Amino acid sequence: MKAGIHPQYRTITVQCACGNTWKTRSTIPAIHVDICNNCHPFFTGKQKLVDTAGRVERFRLKYKGAEA
Repeated sequence: MKAGIHPQYRTITVQCACGNTWKTRSTIPAIHVDICNNCHPFFTGKQKLVDTAGRVERFRLKYKGAEA
């Protein structure tokens, strides 16, 4: 490896929009994310299936007998 051409790999803090923070290692100085496992609806159990114009029901009816 050549000396002096590689970026520094250091410990940084990742910050979510909800206020959650955690430590990781990276070559960039800081990471800001919009969503994390503390505020994502899938992980918090608040996920809702949005059925637009009955598409989910039509799919279920169409493939009702096609169970594998």
